[in-house]
Amino acid sequence: MTMVPLHRSVVGGGNARAAAAKRSAKVVGPGARLAATSNTGIRNRQERRAVGVQAAEKELLMWEALREATDEEMERDPTVLVMGEDVGHYGGSYKVTYDLYKKYGEMRLLDTPIAENSFAGMGIGAAMTGLRPIIEGMNMGFLLLAFNQISNNCGMLHYTSGGQYKVPVVIRGPGGVGRQLGAEHSQRLESYFQSIPGVQLVACSTARNSKALLKAAIRSDNPVIFFEHVLLYNVKGEVGGKDEVQELNRAELVREGSDITILCYSRMRYVSMQAVGELVTSGYDPEVIDLISLKPFDLETIYNSLKKTRKVLIVEECMKTGGIGASLSSTISENFIDELDHEVVRLSSQDVPTAYAHELEAATIVQPEQVVEAVQRMCGAPVPV
Repeated sequence: MTMVPLHRSVVGGGNARAAAAKRSAKVVGPGARLAATSNTGIRNRQERRAVGVQAAEKELLMWEALREATDEEMERDPTVLVMGEDVGHYGGSYKVTYDLYKKYGEMRLLDTPIAENSFAGMGIGAAMTGLRPIIEGMNMGFLLLAFNQISNNCGMLHYTSGGQYKVPVVIRGPGGVGRQLGAEHSQRLESYFQSIPGVQLVACSTARNSKALLKAAIRSDNPVIFFEHVLLYNVKGEVGGKDEVQELNRAELVREGSDITILCYSRMRYVSMQAVGELVTSGYDPEVIDLISLKPFDLETIYNSLKKTRKVLIVEECMKTGGIGASLSSTISENFIDELDHEVVRLSSQDVPTAYAHELEAATIVQPEQVVEAVQRMCGAPVPV
């Protein structure tokens, strides 16, 4: 199993919801895949090298990468199955399970009624009996209806049974602020689930890490809540092969720098990097870290960065009150306060329901110019080289 170098460097109904979900991302059908080449078809070393380069440089959209991860893990392990609203014949609201029912059958791509509490409980029970279910929430906001199952059963059963049961389940689906989806479909619920003992939280952000992280989550014996941002499904990038699996509890170093550490995750990775482009031209040298793991935090990677930069800016889409940033800020202050030359600063969403109007919606979440202003305020004028 190849690990990605990280440290420096988851019966019928739901079509109405699917139609609403499709508004935020135009999803196309699966692209052409690289054709498998048999050994007999390779005539010489040059052709072998060409095939190797082609495979290494394969690019997929993020929804395709998630689909490929699901396909490969279902093929690898017959105990893996997917359940949720419209995951079978319809292929999922964002096509993550497109056409997989044709390959694996309707019992392993199980279409459920619009009853999140019921099918979440069914999935958790299936995990207790030896299966590895992937429970898809058509929208993370809908999983609030299953909160009892997730909090009182999914996260606690291993502990309350004295280790007699394990719950190897992945609960995944789209969340975050889309484009004019309205308040109920634009929720950021990471902090809701972060407070549940016994579950692990992961937020993917690229085609490559979404595939490698989902494969790791499916193989994990712990319950994993896997956050996908609704606006990132069409992000395109290179992906790894079948054996590339990424550690669930490690952050990614996105950009190395020396002036300030920017901690972000999910879509805010792109907002932060957009701001970095402007900051670099102005003479600043920010370091950017994608948290990936929202529970537990990768404090080792965070510490190694802040002891160098001595300043920390947290950029998140979660709400400011009780959000991921609040938990992370307090953790950094409690453990590493002596390494800091400036208080931890948080840029978070407004504590209001997300508006439908585009201008008001944009005003509730962090924009690149706010990141630029925060860095300038914390670092002062850049030092001439």
